[in-house]
Amino acid sequence: MASEPLRVACIGMGWWSDVLADAIKRSGKLEIAACYTRSEQKRQAFAGKYGCMPAPSYDAILNDGSITAIVNTTPNNAHRETTLAAAQAGKHVFLDKPIATTIADARAITAACRDAKVVLALGYQRRKESHFRWVRRQIDDGVFGRLVNAEANISRDRLGQFDSGSWRYTAAGMPGGVMLQIGIHYTDVLEYLVGPIKAVQGTLAQLVLPGENPDVASLVMEHGNGARSTLNACYASASEYYLMNIYGKEASAYYDLHEGLRFLKRGEKRPHRVPCLDTDTIVEELEEFARAVRGADEPEMDGEKATASLAVLLAGITSAREGRRVEVAEVLAG
Repeated sequence: MASEPLRVACIGMGWWSDVLADAIKRSGKLEIAACYTRSEQKRQAFAGKYGCMPAPSYDAILNDGSITAIVNTTPNNAHRETTLAAAQAGKHVFLDKPIATTIADARAITAACRDAKVVLALGYQRRKESHFRWVRRQIDDGVFGRLVNAEANISRDRLGQFDSGSWRYTAAGMPGGVMLQIGIHYTDVLEYLVGPIKAVQGTLAQLVLPGENPDVASLVMEHGNGARSTLNACYASASEYYLMNIYGKEASAYYDLHEGLRFLKRGEKRPHRVPCLDTDTIVEELEEFARAVRGADEPEMDGEKATASLAVLLAGITSAREGRRVEVAEVLAG
């Protein structure tokens, strides 16, 4: 007999909460039992849309024994308080990236969930995309030989969607601006494919969007295996675009949003297309979380890995501010 859906409560009613809630509905392996955010209007709207209970307070959710887990999309600087409360109540937590905005908070979140013996999973869905999974398999099989270089770009148009009241566009809520908000997706993919990042040199600029945060970021990264990679992230481009090229001694892979994945081995003249299925990566990560809660799996991105991921971005922010190369170990030690 199939197990009952995992009963979860969603907290933090922003646009990403709806993205996750839609994925929960597509999955059927989880069920939204309740929701909470401080705005009663947003709470009622979410409850009406997804057929769940609008809880009068976060405590009401934490004290509800029928709710097993929390899907947390609160602002970054609220992650520590909300996740520690969930852990203390024995609730498992699916937390959207980044884990926090400081290493101290990231470690506190990780420790609280570990000590309470609850699952902590972080939302890093980009690494689950089928083209990156294919490349990872080829790397594991030795097809690329030694990895030497990679280049990535993640760009979106936020000019017509800028919300001056959103925490996402404030230095407190999103330090480093575009670098932390979307750049983190592709620093994660670069680590997933090329290996752990050792040091970072970064620059930031604010060129188009109003407010107080950078809308353009560039990173040059040194991986532990000696390979180098670059990342450009932008919130002020005319259109959305993604690029991820991986170069090895024996083969190279080229992915972009419009052309898909192409692959070329040493000695070949032209790359050939690699057909990749469209997969529902957000459903995949939520179902992985549900299995982990039941002891049948482990989160691919847990608190420790998410803390290391955050450290890469904080190294880039420090580098941009101080004009120097910054080792990730320095950030983790601080």
